[in-house]
This record gives sequence, structure tokens and C-alpha cells, in this order.
Amino acid sequence: MTQRDNPIPSTELDHANLVTVARRQCEASASVLVSVLQDEGIRAIATGGYTAGFRAEAPGVVRVLTFEADADRAREIIHEIEAEIRESQQRGKEGFQWLDGESI
Repeated sequence: MTQRDNPIPSTELDHANLVTVARRQCEASASVLVSVLQDEGIRAIATGGYTAGFRAEAPGVVRVLTFEADADRAREIIHEIEAEIRESQQRGKEGFQWLDGESI
């Protein structure tokens, strides 16, 4: 049974905590990550997109959030993606990069 088949019951959502599982410099990069997590059955959102595009001395960051119950699995998926990117780059092949050019 996947997480999508067994979501957190709505009666428990009042007590569920959202936690940050990743930070990105631009909204587009965070949105890609949210989509990947959602494809894996993890409910995720990106927050902070409006401030990330604002140019100031202290630029904002976009946070990717999941329910605390899904956070460990989300971090594992993110770690796997980032490991694949590093391996691809080490082999000298043109690999995936986050849209904001952020190093991994």
C-alpha cells in the first residue's frame, strides 16, 4: 500500500506538523522537487517563492515542506536524486542541475 492509498486522515491533520525537507534558491527548482515527491505519493508544498525572487541584502529561500510523518522518506528520495546528479557529473556527462544552478 502506498502513502497515496493511505493518507493521513483529515481528523489527524489538525495535529500534523509540516517540516522542511529541502531549501532551494528559486521557486522553479523547488516546484520540480515538489512534483517528484508528489509522484512518489508524498504530499509536499513549496513556500517562500515570493520572497526568493526579491532582490535585497538578505534574499529569500524557497522551502519544500512535507508532513512530519513523510519527512524521512522525502529526505531519502531527495538524497537519492542528489546522489544520482553527483554521479552523473563525476562521470563527465551532462547531468541534471537544479534550475537555479545551485550546487549539490
